[in-house]
Amino acid sequence: MTGTIKIGRYELGKAEFTKLLLALVFVGMVFIPLIRMFSYMDAESIRRVVESPVFAEAVVHSLVSALLGTVITVTIAFLLALCIERTAIRLKGLFAIIFVLPMLLPSISHGMGLVILLGNNGLLTRLLGLQGNIYGLQGIVAGSVLYAFPVAYLMLVDVLRYEDGSAYEAARVLGIGKFRQFTAIMLPFLRKPLISVVFAIFTLIITDYGVPLMVGGKYTTIASVMYQEVIGQLDFGKGAVYGTVLLVPAVIAFVIDVLNKDRGNSGFVTKRCEVSRSKPVNAAAYGCCTLVSVLTLLPLVAFVVLAFTTDYPNDLTFTLANVAKAFKLRAGEYYINSVLIALCTAVLGVSVSFMTAYLSARMKSKLSRFLHLSSMTSAAIPGMVLGLSYVLVFNKTPIYGTIIVLILVNMVHFIASPYLMIYNSLSKINENLEGVAHTMGIKRALLMRDVLIPQCKYTLLEMASYFFVNCMMTISAVSFLSTTRNKPVSLMINQFEAQMQLECAAVISLMILLTNLLIKGIVHVVKKKHR
Repeated sequence: MTGTIKIGRYELGKAEFTKLLLALVFVGMVFIPLIRMFSYMDAESIRRVVESPVFAEAVVHSLVSALLGTVITVTIAFLLALCIERTAIRLKGLFAIIFVLPMLLPSISHGMGLVILLGNNGLLTRLLGLQGNIYGLQGIVAGSVLYAFPVAYLMLVDVLRYEDGSAYEAARVLGIGKFRQFTAIMLPFLRKPLISVVFAIFTLIITDYGVPLMVGGKYTTIASVMYQEVIGQLDFGKGAVYGTVLLVPAVIAFVIDVLNKDRGNSGFVTKRCEVSRSKPVNAAAYGCCTLVSVLTLLPLVAFVVLAFTTDYPNDLTFTLANVAKAFKLRAGEYYINSVLIALCTAVLGVSVSFMTAYLSARMKSKLSRFLHLSSMTSAAIPGMVLGLSYVLVFNKTPIYGTIIVLILVNMVHFIASPYLMIYNSLSKINENLEGVAHTMGIKRALLMRDVLIPQCKYTLLEMASYFFVNCMMTISAVSFLSTTRNKPVSLMINQFEAQMQLECAAVISLMILLTNLLIKGIVHVVKKKHR
């Protein structure tokens, strides 16, 4: 990236020119769509939303369900993280795999799983003779916990894994009890990470429409109302108002998370924390992990039962007719769409993330800071809001209604986490490499190809996996942009459920899960083989 490029009367170095191009891409892909959405909010749209009786009710419902879901989710995730990192139980690897399985399915699948299990004709309802109703607040909270707890679990496990055990060792020598160690050592250490986890989970739950759409019933939330306004009534003005409301908690969570990271501790782990050998503690850990594993696997078992039985609950004979029926209704065509979108997004997303991270982490300038901010900003935009803003910007362009617009919106939607992964990796590599390469006459392109990329290959592999898996299961950013030609297979779950074809919806959920498991398995094998 040496040399200069002349633009009119100005000359820019190739690196600065590349930064400028990427900055323009982010302006066009992130900021202009948001500005366009805000421009759709006129006084009349705001008045119609605010004066609507649904609005106040939906805001209260969203806050209540998100708060309850967040408290339960973080509590469960914290207990599981303690079980895995602080006890001597066996089968930790198996438990860890089961705990993250819900991350490989769309949120709408978790809602459908609850319907299959606990609906009026559900598996558990019939088997145990249960009374009650899964629809409403309880259903939204239960589905949200299933959907969100793997995220909180992974965040907390990562924090506990790198906690320094020296303080605990000193406390034991001084005769300080376990409870006091928990309140005086662990809680202060976890305070800032817990704040980030709480806001991340709260945002994840309050901006999701999949679970409320499936099990919410008459218990409306902001996300489900926004979906109905845009998809059902094509009212983009009111949709923009609801989108802005959803944007508020997401932006607050993003700002708090950034401030937390900026002020985080930067110590070194001198001693790993010891695990508990107490039999009662380990027995309790086994019980907790087993219970959560069973509850996590139950919806997957329900999908299998429903997908491969002739006529549940009347005829439980094994059949492939439901699979054939789903494919007859274009599931195969839409599955190919999803795989193609996921692959293209992974390739494009990894390329853009790597180049942006290289320019912002290793070639500092004002444009670098803008690139870093732009890459992170997408984390503060809920998928539904991003999808609506893309509809308003691209609805009269040649790419609207094609797979291209879905690839672009997915790349922008998911780029923040992969960007941070590669940014952190590149920041840790010796900062003098470019200077040495320049002295020896080695071009930056060769340095990246022969030195930087090989050192970051596992990170790049994880980035590609992250893009692919999330594209396969997303229902948010693509929901407003899909047509009968470019529809991803994940959106067929809601379509089949609305047509009372739960067997076909179960088939789709299993297809997505198996595809994502395959990708995760391939990444694991490749990393293990080359280490």
